[in-house]
Amino acid sequence: MRHGDHAKAGASGDQGDFRLRLLDGLAASIVEEGYRRTTVADIVRRARTSRRTFYEHFSDKEACFVALLTDANAQMIRQISAAVDRDAPWTSQVRQAVEAWIACAQAQPAITLSWIREVPSLGAAARRLQRDTMEAFVTMIQTLCDTEAWRVVRAEPVSRQLAIILLGGLRELTATTVEDGGRISDNTEFAVAACIALLGPASSDQSLIADPWVLSRIE
Repeated sequence: MRHGDHAKAGASGDQGDFRLRLLDGLAASIVEEGYRRTTVADIVRRARTSRRTFYEHFSDKEACFVALLTDANAQMIRQISAAVDRDAPWTSQVRQAVEAWIACAQAQPAITLSWIREVPSLGAAARRLQRDTMEAFVTMIQTLCDTEAWRVVRAEPVSRQLAIILLGGLRELTATTVEDGGRISDNTEFAVAACIALLGPASSDQSLIADPWVLSRIE
């Protein structure tokens, strides 16, 4: 590698380091102050860098927030996917996935709460993040349930609609628990049971749609 290449690599590494420090600074400020009360000054103070460096990486606080949540959600999906043993019984797989979700959320409750509560009220970039993240989680669920073992359990693949219902329930349960000062892990057994009920053999999407009770509420 030429000297100039070393310099470019070093500069690139420095830029990446500053970006991580800014994201960590925002995360720390959300924990202490909440997203709404956090300012760019708070972020750069905790990151031990300058406003100029901040604006070299992000256009504003919201862009930094979107980047933080994008990274956090991608990591969450990786951890859940890695936690599931796809050779295990399907109920064990559901438990492993739910426990991994809860572990990720409990490790950063303030960040998780901000993701669930703050993003819907923000701008276009945050709304795109919301949609993209939901689609990524839907794809994760569909992929985890797309095995021979799961095909024995379910007559059809997990639909997007069913995955969204499952995710919406987990998100709201997580958010209300954090807001009430509870421990997310205290919901483990209830969440596992609910997910098994939704994903299990009796929860065929068509059977849910055809259920008389459901139909009576739609009509």
